[in-house]
Amino acid sequence: MKSNLLIITPDFPDSTDTYVGGIFIKNFVDTVRSHFSEIVVVAPVLFSGKLIPNDRLCKDYQYDNVSVYYPRCLFLPRCLHLPGITNRAKLSFDTRPYVVERLLRKLGKKFDLIHAHFTWPSAYIGVMLKEKLKIPVITTIHEDPAWLSEEDNMNHPLVQKAWLNADALLRANTYDVSTLQNYNVNVYRVPNGFSTIFRPIDRTACRRALGLPEDRRIVLSVGNLEIIKGHRYLLSAIKSIISEYPDLLCIIVGNGPQKAALEQQIIDEGLFDHVMLAGNKPHTEIPLWMNACDLFVLPSLNESFGIVQIEAMACGKPVIATNTPGSREIIASDKLGLFCQPENEEELAEKIRMGLQMDWDREEILQFAEKFSWENVAGDILRVYDTAIHECHGLGRATGEIVTPIPTRSSSRP
Repeated sequence: MKSNLLIITPDFPDSTDTYVGGIFIKNFVDTVRSHFSEIVVVAPVLFSGKLIPNDRLCKDYQYDNVSVYYPRCLFLPRCLHLPGITNRAKLSFDTRPYVVERLLRKLGKKFDLIHAHFTWPSAYIGVMLKEKLKIPVITTIHEDPAWLSEEDNMNHPLVQKAWLNADALLRANTYDVSTLQNYNVNVYRVPNGFSTIFRPIDRTACRRALGLPEDRRIVLSVGNLEIIKGHRYLLSAIKSIISEYPDLLCIIVGNGPQKAALEQQIIDEGLFDHVMLAGNKPHTEIPLWMNACDLFVLPSLNESFGIVQIEAMACGKPVIATNTPGSREIIASDKLGLFCQPENEEELAEKIRMGLQMDWDREEILQFAEKFSWENVAGDILRVYDTAIHECHGLGRATGEIVTPIPTRSSSRP
């Protein structure tokens, strides 16, 4: 008999994928939905009078055996910087745990398992519901390494409860596993996956479809225009190599608070003919941009995984990335891409030069990327699910399980 799955996440795309926050979670849901009788997704949304995109666009919807709910809540977002109010203090003013519980009482549905995404508030809500519903909760820790470190150092009882009482913690890289093992013995390294829409497409056809020049070298970066994404260093690197590559065009797909600063940098460094800020694009269009480029660059200051690297590789593209915990486990050899240090525009420029000169083996890149398809990754997560459900009912570990926790350290926090 199939089970019912409850997913709690701070972000999830709307019915038309106009709002694409948490798109990787929806890709996962679409991959595993046939394994369940019903999946319910709850993604609390900050009530803003429709000023923020998800409050304006996201309405409850259903498709196949998946139901998605967006209860409106009040809380202080982590990205909102207020004088005298720390991120630790923000946890005390957050109605999401109560609103989610109230919604579930109203729905009256029964569940066999909870999968929470991110620590706050989803993981805390998950363990709160676990105590009342007597079902297991699995938590995926998606936050970037700096955010994870901040949560660890908060010494906040609600964060600690979320990690201590989960039946398993999933993390996309091994670098942060030791931090989580201080709280929980069941820590699994499970990467994120890429959607099947990311696949090789003829480069010339993609350029024509996007109105891009066919005779130029194109370097692409995809990501929100935020300081942590390191785009300012990419622009400086492009500045230093355009004399050597006058046909070079750098395209950055995304939007965000750093847009004005980057536009000014383009003016100051005379990069009009060599940099295009393309803005946000529909998720289904991103594969065209990936396939149109010669080289993909992720100049982030820090990354816990960086799924866009895998998406680019799934299109057969080599990657230039900064040496961060997430990227180290993706670019496993110099046949797949090259590393530079974060915040180092000179080294980034040199690696872009090398990347443009190398004769990359597209088939080898595609073969490596395939192990990160959601079909492969989801199989590992489903086995963690099975084990948690079996152990919750006193049946022992699920038969056929091949995923094992990363070995724990001898000590753990009380």
